Amino acid sequence: MANSKHYESIFRAGLFDGQAGIVTGGGSGLGRCAAHELAALGARVAVIGRKADRLERVCAEISAAGGVARAYPCDIREEEIVRGTVTAVLRDFGRVDFLLNNAGGQFAAPLETISAKGWDTVVRTNLTGGFLMARECYTQWMQRNGGAIVNIIADMWQGMPTMGHSGAARAGMLNFTETAAFEWAPVRVNSVAPGWIASSGLDQYPAEMREHIRSLHRVVPAGRLGTESEVAAAIVFLLSPAAGFISGSCLRVDGAVPNVKAGRALARHGHTPAFDGFHLATKPKVLED
Repeated sequence: MANSKHYESIFRAGLFDGQAGIVTGGGSGLGRCAAHELAALGARVAVIGRKADRLERVCAEISAAGGVARAYPCDIREEEIVRGTVTAVLRDFGRVDFLLNNAGGQFAAPLETISAKGWDTVVRTNLTGGFLMARECYTQWMQRNGGAIVNIIADMWQGMPTMGHSGAARAGMLNFTETAAFEWAPVRVNSVAPGWIASSGLDQYPAEMREHIRSLHRVVPAGRLGTESEVAAAIVFLLSPAAGFISGSCLRVDGAVPNVKAGRALARHGHTPAFDGFHLATKPKVLED
């Protein structure tokens, strides 16, 4: 895909023609990839994040590929800022058909070393911010006009050692997904839970985690890490008409890691074929040979 000038989605061209929506955390990683695919399929995309320069760069990339995107710097943890940002998107695009709640972040630490401030920061980013974005999209547009929401959580099944603050927040977002699917119906609300993905976020962890990250593929039944495009494809499916009867669900994209059983050796049969339709995808530095 490196020589392509456009996102090579498996979905039909024009799937989101006439629609507009929001991607939080769209300045890098999974959010950047998903924003590209949604724009390539005809959506006008509001790219939201805290760093304006990153957002503008992604919007320029999308424009160069023939799509439409606009940057909206926003701290999703701040209620009034979120409310004003959704209002601005509606003013500029006239509608919000979908929301991808992708923004998040955490740091590695054992539970006993996490301060109240550190805990609150991660929970506000990974749980409260997603709730605020969803609530405003719902009350300002979707309640009257319909729509779809996808919340990005994580492989937090059976706990998240050294990232307990993030695991607790992501589990909360899953429960929020299930509650909102009932209270906000017929607006569809689902979650996607990525496992270990070869995304730029891997380069944000400290150097002492380098060898651990490089060894992750050895304990994945699929035999490798996932691609950003594989997560984006799951998101696009859940936002598409094909998922019209799916709500309150969680789609795992994790290579079956949560199904590994203690005491049972992992069979070695190579790896599953990878899908990578993102023409601007780059390998994380930590995974380079």
